Amino acid sequence: MKYEIIIFDADDTLFDFKKAEKEAFKSTMLEFNIEYDEDYHLKEYSNINADIWKEFEKGLITQEKLKVERFKRFSEKLKIEFDEIEFANSYTKNLSFASFLYDDSIELIENLHKDYRLTIITNGLTEVQHKRVRNSVIGKYFEEVVISEEVGAAKPDIKIFEHALSKINYTDKRKVLMVGDSLSSDIKGGINFGIDTCWFNPEKAENKSGLNPTYEITKLTLLKNILEQ
Repeated sequence: MKYEIIIFDADDTLFDFKKAEKEAFKSTMLEFNIEYDEDYHLKEYSNINADIWKEFEKGLITQEKLKVERFKRFSEKLKIEFDEIEFANSYTKNLSFASFLYDDSIELIENLHKDYRLTIITNGLTEVQHKRVRNSVIGKYFEEVVISEEVGAAKPDIKIFEHALSKINYTDKRKVLMVGDSLSSDIKGGINFGIDTCWFNPEKAENKSGLNPTYEITKLTLLKNILEQ
């Protein structure tokens, strides 16, 4: 086999984060007795959240500050008053219980774990990701779930990849494949680390990043075709 280790991203690759985010955000808004309009509130929050995670990837904000800052910005932009820290804590709790897998994820991982060693690297919060990933039906198939908050480094920083391989006691980068949906974190990180990469691109987005993933797939099931080459 060309590869022995497959590193997966979690959210928007194996797990439907948009669905999880929607459920957790709605629950939190209702807990704070805010009249909720999904088309308006969720859209605004999602944009703010996406921007702040990009800042985090670039090292412009710490993960600890990120937890609350996104809701502070949301509150200020929409002129909604609430305690940002309490809101952040409630959202984190709700998100930790919102674990939704894509339809193809279960069968894919159940099949792959028979022949490959599997690991997850995620730029997420420890409290959220351990519950969502480890308690999922596929959680038992991963040797390690490496979370940026625990490591103190996040994709695309090569330190988190080094940590992941160290945890599973593996050194041969030639036989490691990174699979993820984000060009800026998963693919860039994998390339920087010197391993092959597979861009999961279900929306068939145009690659304007200047990065060249080793492979590109639009469906998770197509990963098997690559591995059989």
